[in-house]
Parts: sequence; C-alpha cells; structure tokens
Amino acid sequence: MSKQYLTLHTVDQAHPTEIFSLAPTPNALISASGSSHLLVHSTTTSPTFPLVQTLSNAHRLGCHHITTARSGPGNTFVSVGFGGDTKVWHRNPETDQWSLYWTLPTPDNKKEKGDVWAVALSADEGYLAATTSDGRIHVWDVLGKQKIQSYETGASAGGGHESVGTGSFAMAVDLSRDGKFTASGHENGGVYVFNNDAGRMVYSLSGLAKPIRAVAFSPGCKRLAAAGNAGIIAIYDMQHGEHVANLSATGTRPAWITSIDWNDTGEYLLSGSLDGKVRVWDVARGVCVATHSETESALWCVRWLPKSEKALAPGMGKGEMFVAAGANRGLTFYREATGS
Repeated sequence: MSKQYLTLHTVDQAHPTEIFSLAPTPNALISASGSSHLLVHSTTTSPTFPLVQTLSNAHRLGCHHITTARSGPGNTFVSVGFGGDTKVWHRNPETDQWSLYWTLPTPDNKKEKGDVWAVALSADEGYLAATTSDGRIHVWDVLGKQKIQSYETGASAGGGHESVGTGSFAMAVDLSRDGKFTASGHENGGVYVFNNDAGRMVYSLSGLAKPIRAVAFSPGCKRLAAAGNAGIIAIYDMQHGEHVANLSATGTRPAWITSIDWNDTGEYLLSGSLDGKVRVWDVARGVCVATHSETESALWCVRWLPKSEKALAPGMGKGEMFVAAGANRGLTFYREATGS
C-alpha cells in the first residue's frame, strides 16, 4: 500500500545559497546555508510557514550542520560553520526568540586537532555529540560547558594512544533517544556504535563500503539506519548489532543519499538524495511507499515535522508533514493526504 503526500507550500529562495541543513522544533524550523545567516520559520501558525527570526552573521563562512533534539522541548539548537566554529543557541520562552548561549572552544592541543563536522543533541538537550574530520566523536555536557567523553575510531580505538585522531572522516552522528548509544558514520563506509554508559565501542557495523552521510536511531532505539554514497539505506538491529535489511529504489542507478529521518512512530523513514528525490520508506515491508521529485537539484536535508495540535488550515487535518531543502535554495513542505 502506498502513501500519498501533497506539496503544501514552497518558500522560494529562502536562502541566497544552497541550504545544507534543517532542524525542526515543536513550533519552528531552523535552516542553514552557505550564507552567514540562520533562519527560523514558524511551522504552527500558517500554511505559508512565515519567517519569524533571522540570526544574522551567525557563521561568517556559512553553516553546514544544525541539530535539535528530536521529540525534545525545542529550547536548544546547535550549529556548525564552515569556519570550524560550533555554537549553541537557546530560546527565550517568554519572547520565543533565539540567542547565542555558548561557542565551543577550539582545541589548541595538537592531538585534539580536527574540525567539528556533524552534531547531534540528546533528547533532553543536555548532551551534544560532535564528530571530527579525523574520526573522533566528542560528547559535551551542554549546561556544564565541558567535554565529558571522547570516542576513537582509528588505530587507537582499542585503547592505545599512539595514533589519536587517525580515524576516517566522521561525516554523520546520532544519539539514541534513550541516551544509551552514540552512532557515527564515516568516509570509509564504517559505522560505529558506542555505549555511553560504558564509554566504549560496542559495534563496528559492516554492509556499506562507501562514504556514510547519515545515521539515525529509530524512536524506540531498537534500529539504526545508515546511508550515503552507496544509495542504499542499511538497517541494523541494536540488540545484537546485526545488519537486518537494505532499503533501495528499484530500476534506477542509486543516487547518493544525503539525509535520512525516522517518523515519530518508527514505521517510516524519510530520505533525500542528490537526484532531487524525496522518498518515504515503509521499514517493516522494506519498500518505498512515496516518491517526490519537485526538483532535479541536489537535496541536502529532509526532516519530518512534529505533529501539530491543530490544523494549519481548514480541511488539512493533523497528518504528518515533512520538509526538504538543498541546492535550489528553497524550502518545500509536504503534508500527508487526508485518508491516505
């Protein structure tokens, strides 16, 4: 059975350059691009998704990653700029406006070199996982403003210190919603899972030999999805670290998958790829149930939006919505068709 999603609205030329990252909160969508500004659009007040705040000069050289806590309170987000700067932002609940809370320190130790790339927030917004270009994953206490854990994926991952920071470029990261696991995806195709309580690697997962651009834990924390240049979404079981399924489009040469996101029930995965296609996957059945191709330009990020307590417009209902963005500089919002 297929599902139907309709194009709800497109914010044309939302940014002056390519949009690289999206991060939803319960009532807003934050977007980042190659420009220095971060934009905040309301997702609960109007079906035109109006711009409600511009964070000017947030990152001088542009921003490649932003993250919020999935199913979190929506009071914190983190952004990473092309200049290597990582910033934590807080929302004032009285004014609903965002402001800079903290900028992560730049390491001065030679062994700590390696620019931050991908970031993920814990569900309670208390912890931040950040990957580096030399294969490490650092975990920070956000309120305490201190690093509390570092994971190695290179030659020293077994416990030695002679080869710190020799791992493959860590291109993706996620924290499980129960706080138990951190997962990272790497340029060499490696996918690693760490137990946060034990502070060590528990799984080195096989299955994809090409760069991994996205990893995502399911809401129930029982599955991990990973995808990238292979054009396939690999699904792993977190109880035993087994590769249990592949999701792939049929009849076409697979395009690089740049972004994936689970819906709140864990039934469906959203994916975006370099060929401009947005796909919705039924994970249990292992099939694609909806495909949209509003653009032939690359998509860099796709995200489900939290369900709203009220319909945005008469007759719309309260079905699922998602958003896609990329090289065409616009934000395209989709909604579930009534009755599908």
